[in-house]
Amino acid sequence: MKAIVCHRFGSFRDLAVEERPPPEAGPDEVLVELRAWGVNYVDVIMVGGTYQLRPDLPFVPGTEAAGVVSAIGANVTGFAIGDRVMTAHRPGAFVEAAALHPSSMQPIPDAMSFEEAAGFRAGFTTAYHGLVQGGNLQAGETALILGAGGGMGLAAVQVAKQLGATVIAAAGSAEKLAVAKSYGADHLIDYTDGFRSRVKAATDGRGADVVFDPVGGDVFDEAMRCINMGARLIIVGFTGGRPAQARTNLLLIKCASAVGIRVGAFSRARPQAALANMARLLDWADAGKLRTHISHRFPFDQIGNAMATIADRKAIGKVVLTRDA
Repeated sequence: MKAIVCHRFGSFRDLAVEERPPPEAGPDEVLVELRAWGVNYVDVIMVGGTYQLRPDLPFVPGTEAAGVVSAIGANVTGFAIGDRVMTAHRPGAFVEAAALHPSSMQPIPDAMSFEEAAGFRAGFTTAYHGLVQGGNLQAGETALILGAGGGMGLAAVQVAKQLGATVIAAAGSAEKLAVAKSYGADHLIDYTDGFRSRVKAATDGRGADVVFDPVGGDVFDEAMRCINMGARLIIVGFTGGRPAQARTNLLLIKCASAVGIRVGAFSRARPQAALANMARLLDWADAGKLRTHISHRFPFDQIGNAMATIADRKAIGKVVLTRDA
């Protein structure tokens, strides 16, 4: 089978596509023939060596995929050969077949394609965990979604709407904002020129109740100046290049809180809560209320081009690898 392998930290252009022996399912594992793979910003920085997790070299990157069950271990129940499943990896997704514990996979809703399923888990589970457990977002509140044109941001727009919030989508281009609007955003802000006054105007001067921030840097700094009393700032990442630095005096003045979230750590610490989160997300998806937006598809062996699309900020929503892009 083919595998994408990182032999040294640095440029994603140095990733190698290699032949490896296919895995076999152990007694407690499920063998999945993978059909599509989600490519995320975390994959780019993990290959670059700047992520907090540095796998031993060489390693196979990738954290999410989707495919078909092709074999089942003797001790496994709940899955059948031929089931369509979405899978989670820590990392190791960028292979044509993977032997996984059943807890690492969920059935794909009937209306969802392999490509959509491959890009579903990372964005939507992070968005839900951040907005619900991290931000305690309530119906009727206002959520400011930064980076709303990215895969995680678009997921957060959709989840916030399902939770009954008014959504302010902030992104860096009119094209990205148009997509956010198509997924339900109530207010649109291009944050390349600053956005404090526009958030205040959209909230009758109150500011946002919850800020969902995968961007960090200067964008987070300005977001801290347009929050309501008791606001919750959810720190998800730093695609802007600089980790956010919370001004505690501003938190104090607004009786606000800044909360960092890592959905992987949450899932390991509270597996039942994580499963409940995923079940609700899949119910919404099955009802047509959530959808993975894919802007770019690449063949499996064009991983360098896929990661370049993310690094160059050309993606809107998700980038996926497929067997037949």
